[in-house]
Amino acid sequence: MADSDPIRVLLVDDHQVVRRGLRTFLEVQDDIEVVGEASDGAEGVGAAEQLRPDVVLMDVKMPGMDGIEALRKLRELANPARVLVVTSFTEQRTVVPALRAGAAGYVYKDVDPDALAGAIRSVHAGHVLLQPEVAGALLSQEEGNNGQGRGTSLTEREREVLGLIADGRSNREIARALVLSEKTVKTHVSNILMKLDLADRTQAALWAVRHGIGA
Repeated sequence: MADSDPIRVLLVDDHQVVRRGLRTFLEVQDDIEVVGEASDGAEGVGAAEQLRPDVVLMDVKMPGMDGIEALRKLRELANPARVLVVTSFTEQRTVVPALRAGAAGYVYKDVDPDALAGAIRSVHAGHVLLQPEVAGALLSQEEGNNGQGRGTSLTEREREVLGLIADGRSNREIARALVLSEKTVKTHVSNILMKLDLADRTQAALWAVRHGIGA
Protein backbone atom coordinates (compact mmCIF):
# COMPACT_ATOMS: atom_id res chain seq x y z
CA MET A 1 0.00 0.00 0.00
CA ALA A 2 3.03 2.28 0.21
CA ASP A 3 2.43 3.67 -3.27
CA SER A 4 -1.35 3.93 -2.85
CA ASP A 5 -3.69 6.31 -1.09
CA PRO A 6 -4.65 5.16 2.42
CA ILE A 7 -7.94 3.33 2.95
CA ARG A 8 -10.46 5.93 4.12
CA VAL A 9 -12.50 4.60 7.05
CA LEU A 10 -15.67 5.91 8.71
CA LEU A 11 -16.53 4.74 12.26
CA VAL A 12 -20.24 4.34 13.10
CA ASP A 13 -20.97 3.29 16.70
CA ASP A 14 -23.13 4.79 19.43
CA HIS A 15 -20.45 4.23 22.08
CA GLN A 16 -17.83 6.96 22.12
CA VAL A 17 -15.37 4.73 23.98
CA VAL A 18 -15.58 2.12 21.20
CA ARG A 19 -15.05 4.77 18.52
CA ARG A 20 -12.09 6.21 20.41
CA GLY A 21 -10.51 2.79 20.80
CA LEU A 22 -10.95 1.98 17.10
CA ARG A 23 -9.56 5.36 16.06
CA THR A 24 -6.55 5.06 18.39
CA PHE A 25 -5.56 1.75 16.86
CA LEU A 26 -6.34 2.53 13.25
CA GLU A 27 -4.48 5.85 13.25
CA VAL A 28 -1.17 4.02 13.72
CA GLN A 29 -1.74 2.02 10.53
CA ASP A 30 0.22 3.53 7.64
CA ASP A 31 -2.34 2.48 5.03
CA ILE A 32 -5.57 3.37 6.92
CA GLU A 33 -6.99 6.83 7.59
CA VAL A 34 -10.01 7.50 9.83
CA VAL A 35 -11.93 10.25 8.04
CA GLY A 36 -14.91 10.61 10.37
CA GLU A 37 -17.18 9.26 13.10
CA ALA A 38 -20.93 8.93 13.61
CA SER A 39 -22.98 7.94 16.65
CA ASP A 40 -26.01 6.36 14.94
CA GLY A 41 -27.18 4.98 11.63
CA ALA A 42 -28.74 8.16 10.27
CA GLU A 43 -25.64 10.19 11.09
CA GLY A 44 -23.52 7.44 9.58
CA VAL A 45 -25.43 7.50 6.29
CA GLY A 46 -25.06 11.28 6.10
CA ALA A 47 -21.35 11.09 6.87
CA ALA A 48 -20.83 8.32 4.29
CA GLU A 49 -22.51 10.44 1.63
CA GLN A 50 -20.47 13.51 2.54
CA LEU A 51 -17.07 11.92 3.19
CA ARG A 52 -17.24 9.03 0.65
CA PRO A 53 -15.11 6.62 2.69
CA ASP A 54 -13.76 3.40 1.24
CA VAL A 55 -14.83 1.31 4.24
CA VAL A 56 -17.44 1.89 6.96
CA LEU A 57 -17.09 0.11 10.32
CA MET A 58 -20.75 -0.19 11.33
CA ASP A 59 -22.25 -1.24 14.65
CA VAL A 60 -25.55 -3.16 14.40
CA LYS A 61 -27.47 -2.18 17.53
CA MET A 62 -27.79 1.62 17.78
CA PRO A 63 -30.60 3.93 18.90
CA GLY A 64 -32.75 5.49 16.19
CA MET A 65 -31.65 4.10 12.84
CA ASP A 66 -29.75 0.87 13.53
CA GLY A 67 -26.92 -0.55 11.47
CA ILE A 68 -29.10 -2.81 9.33
CA GLU A 69 -31.39 0.03 8.29
CA ALA A 70 -28.33 2.20 7.61
CA LEU A 71 -26.94 -0.56 5.37
CA ARG A 72 -30.19 -0.66 3.41
CA LYS A 73 -30.15 3.12 3.05
CA LEU A 74 -26.57 3.14 1.78
CA ARG A 75 -27.51 0.50 -0.79
CA GLU A 76 -30.51 2.57 -1.91
CA LEU A 77 -28.18 5.54 -2.37
CA ALA A 78 -25.71 3.37 -4.32
CA ASN A 79 -22.97 4.47 -1.95
CA PRO A 80 -19.77 2.66 -3.00
CA ALA A 81 -18.38 2.23 0.53
CA ARG A 82 -17.77 -1.34 1.67
CA VAL A 83 -19.39 -1.92 5.06
CA LEU A 84 -17.72 -4.10 7.68
CA VAL A 85 -20.06 -4.80 10.58
CA VAL A 86 -18.39 -4.60 14.00
CA THR A 87 -20.66 -6.20 16.56
CA SER A 88 -20.74 -7.72 20.02
CA PHE A 89 -23.67 -9.93 19.01
CA THR A 90 -22.86 -13.44 17.81
CA GLU A 91 -26.39 -14.65 17.11
CA GLN A 92 -27.17 -15.49 13.50
CA ARG A 93 -30.43 -13.55 13.78
CA THR A 94 -28.32 -10.41 14.19
CA VAL A 95 -25.49 -11.04 11.75
CA VAL A 96 -27.42 -12.67 8.89
CA PRO A 97 -29.80 -9.71 8.31
CA ALA A 98 -26.81 -7.37 8.20
CA LEU A 99 -25.15 -9.47 5.51
CA ARG A 100 -28.39 -9.69 3.56
CA ALA A 101 -28.67 -5.90 3.78
CA GLY A 102 -25.35 -5.50 2.01
CA ALA A 103 -22.51 -5.83 4.52
CA ALA A 104 -19.26 -7.14 3.07
CA GLY A 105 -18.56 -9.09 6.24
CA TYR A 106 -18.40 -8.78 9.99
CA VAL A 107 -16.02 -8.95 12.93
CA TYR A 108 -16.65 -9.01 16.67
CA LYS A 109 -15.75 -6.07 18.90
CA ASP A 110 -13.19 -8.17 20.76
CA VAL A 111 -11.34 -8.89 17.51
CA ASP A 112 -7.56 -8.78 17.64
CA PRO A 113 -6.45 -5.32 16.42
CA ASP A 114 -4.22 -6.73 13.69
CA ALA A 115 -7.07 -8.96 12.52
CA LEU A 116 -9.33 -5.90 12.34
CA ALA A 117 -6.83 -4.07 10.16
CA GLY A 118 -6.58 -7.15 7.98
CA ALA A 119 -10.37 -7.33 7.70
CA ILE A 120 -10.52 -3.69 6.60
CA ARG A 121 -7.89 -4.30 3.94
CA SER A 122 -9.68 -7.45 2.81
CA VAL A 123 -13.12 -5.91 2.31
CA HIS A 124 -11.54 -2.86 0.68
CA ALA A 125 -9.94 -5.24 -1.83
CA GLY A 126 -13.39 -6.61 -2.68
CA HIS A 127 -13.38 -9.75 -0.58
CA VAL A 128 -16.31 -11.08 1.45
CA LEU A 129 -15.71 -12.08 5.09
CA LEU A 130 -18.04 -14.85 6.24
CA GLN A 131 -17.64 -17.37 9.02
CA PRO A 132 -18.75 -20.90 8.02
CA GLU A 133 -21.75 -21.10 10.36
CA VAL A 134 -23.17 -17.80 9.11
CA ALA A 135 -22.55 -18.73 5.49
CA GLY A 136 -24.49 -21.92 6.12
CA ALA A 137 -27.40 -20.00 7.60
CA LEU A 138 -27.50 -17.65 4.63
CA LEU A 139 -27.42 -20.54 2.20
CA SER A 140 -30.31 -22.26 3.92
CA GLN A 141 -32.36 -19.06 3.75
CA GLU A 142 -31.58 -18.61 0.07
CA GLU A 143 -32.50 -22.21 -0.79
CA GLY A 144 -35.46 -22.27 -3.08
CA ASN A 145 -35.40 -18.50 -3.63
CA ASN A 146 -32.76 -18.39 -6.32
CA GLY A 147 -32.93 -21.68 -8.16
CA GLN A 148 -30.36 -23.18 -10.47
CA GLY A 149 -32.55 -22.28 -13.44
CA ARG A 150 -31.46 -18.67 -13.27
CA GLY A 151 -27.88 -19.77 -13.77
CA THR A 152 -28.64 -21.00 -17.28
CA SER A 153 -28.73 -17.39 -18.48
CA LEU A 154 -25.10 -16.84 -17.51
CA THR A 155 -22.45 -16.88 -20.22
CA GLU A 156 -19.38 -19.07 -19.79
CA ARG A 157 -17.28 -15.99 -18.97
CA GLU A 158 -19.82 -14.84 -16.38
CA ARG A 159 -19.68 -18.26 -14.74
CA GLU A 160 -15.89 -17.95 -14.59
CA VAL A 161 -16.19 -14.54 -12.95
CA LEU A 162 -18.83 -15.84 -10.54
CA GLY A 163 -16.57 -18.72 -9.54
CA LEU A 164 -13.76 -16.30 -8.73
CA ILE A 165 -16.15 -14.14 -6.69
CA ALA A 166 -17.00 -17.27 -4.71
CA ASP A 167 -13.27 -17.80 -4.18
CA GLY A 168 -13.11 -14.37 -2.55
CA ARG A 169 -11.28 -12.62 -5.37
CA SER A 170 -11.49 -8.85 -5.84
CA ASN A 171 -12.25 -7.30 -9.24
CA ARG A 172 -8.56 -6.55 -9.68
CA GLU A 173 -7.61 -10.16 -8.94
CA ILE A 174 -10.31 -11.46 -11.28
CA ALA A 175 -9.10 -9.16 -14.03
CA ARG A 176 -5.56 -10.41 -13.57
CA ALA A 177 -6.63 -14.07 -13.52
CA LEU A 178 -8.77 -13.81 -16.67
CA VAL A 179 -6.58 -11.25 -18.47
CA LEU A 180 -9.37 -8.67 -18.60
CA SER A 181 -9.64 -5.01 -17.69
CA GLU A 182 -11.19 -4.12 -14.33
CA LYS A 183 -13.90 -2.22 -16.21
CA THR A 184 -14.85 -5.38 -18.10
CA VAL A 185 -14.93 -7.38 -14.87
CA LYS A 186 -17.24 -4.79 -13.28
CA THR A 187 -19.57 -5.13 -16.25
CA HIS A 188 -19.61 -8.92 -15.87
CA VAL A 189 -20.34 -8.60 -12.14
CA SER A 190 -23.24 -6.22 -12.82
CA ASN A 191 -24.65 -8.62 -15.41
CA ILE A 192 -24.36 -11.55 -13.00
CA LEU A 193 -26.22 -9.69 -10.26
CA MET A 194 -28.94 -8.63 -12.70
CA LYS A 195 -29.43 -12.11 -14.20
CA LEU A 196 -29.51 -13.84 -10.82
CA ASP A 197 -31.62 -11.09 -9.23
CA LEU A 198 -29.09 -10.62 -6.44
CA ALA A 199 -28.23 -7.44 -4.57
CA ASP A 200 -24.47 -7.67 -4.10
CA ARG A 201 -21.27 -9.74 -4.23
CA THR A 202 -22.01 -11.42 -0.91
CA GLN A 203 -25.21 -12.91 -2.23
CA ALA A 204 -23.47 -13.80 -5.50
CA ALA A 205 -20.74 -15.68 -3.63
CA LEU A 206 -23.31 -17.58 -1.60
CA TRP A 207 -25.37 -18.40 -4.68
CA ALA A 208 -22.26 -19.74 -6.40
CA VAL A 209 -21.31 -21.96 -3.47
CA ARG A 210 -24.90 -23.20 -3.15
CA HIS A 211 -24.87 -24.26 -6.82
CA GLY A 212 -21.39 -25.73 -6.97
CA ILE A 213 -19.57 -22.88 -8.70
CA GLY A 214 -16.14 -21.88 -7.37
CA ALA A 215 -15.44 -22.35 -3.67
